[in-house]
Amino acid sequence: MGPRLRGDTRLFHSERIAPKTPTMRPDSASPVLPFLVACAGIATFSAMDVLMKQLSIDIGAYNAVLWRTGAGTLLSGLAYLAMRPALPDRPTMRIHAWRALFVAGMAITFFWALARLPMAEAIALAFVAPLMTLYMAAIFLGEKIGPRSIAASMLGLVGVVIIVAGKLGQGTYSEEALLAVGAVFLSAIFYAYNLILARRQAKMAEPMEIAFFQNFFVTLFLAFGAPWFAVVPGIDHAPAITGAAILATVSLLLLSWGYARAEAQILATTEYTGFLWAMLFGWIFYSEPVTLPTIAGALLIVAACLIVARKTPHGDPVEPAAA
Repeated sequence: MGPRLRGDTRLFHSERIAPKTPTMRPDSASPVLPFLVACAGIATFSAMDVLMKQLSIDIGAYNAVLWRTGAGTLLSGLAYLAMRPALPDRPTMRIHAWRALFVAGMAITFFWALARLPMAEAIALAFVAPLMTLYMAAIFLGEKIGPRSIAASMLGLVGVVIIVAGKLGQGTYSEEALLAVGAVFLSAIFYAYNLILARRQAKMAEPMEIAFFQNFFVTLFLAFGAPWFAVVPGIDHAPAITGAAILATVSLLLLSWGYARAEAQILATTEYTGFLWAMLFGWIFYSEPVTLPTIAGALLIVAACLIVARKTPHGDPVEPAAA
């Protein structure tokens, strides 16, 4: 799960997009609640990964994402339209579409890799994304990164390295394993940018609006490849597709709420908790053993999350972005 391509950055630098007053959310004085909500969003997203891994194996990553987001469009659309919302303005609609483009690339590459790598290892490799996001937030959002945040991100990265060193090279890998590792890193690039866009998007729209339009635009973009790649799934895949759509929508709602109330450099570190869930779900659903390097790395990751989430007036405060 990881960060971003450069694209046309002028869209976000020269166009100082003014959020609509009703949807604007001030940053919380304390990041603890947004941090916990974001952690819940990551846990929900990790549960979705379990379903998407099997779907990607059965019907391919493209079809797994296409049908999941299609179902998500219907489910989130019913809830969103029931609110009788006004149509988003052009700048808001543009950022919905722009973020969805990167989400589509992120999802396809990650789930393609997930079908070819153990779940915990794929998640661990993708943890380069939060580290990228920390510095991208400084470049694209104007957030000022303190030494404590940098140290915490490095501590989390050390934890990931320990886990990967203890796990890579073990077990049996397919011939496409090396390509899968590359796909995870490409997904990480898309995901880091996605996290940066999430911060701006959350300032411009309510979570339900974000959930609906992200599903809608991802489905729309992927639909262009349908004549060549789409396969209608069997009825036995319907529960997994529906479940994945529900979990993805709930995760997006939680993360959108959190990113509207705390800075990206704080919430980016919550991504590390995804490995803890991957470790648990991998053990339950795929019989992946929990090794000592895994436990050691997980402890460092948790420590990094606690350090970056703790905001004190005399320590190393994270200064709000001048957006």
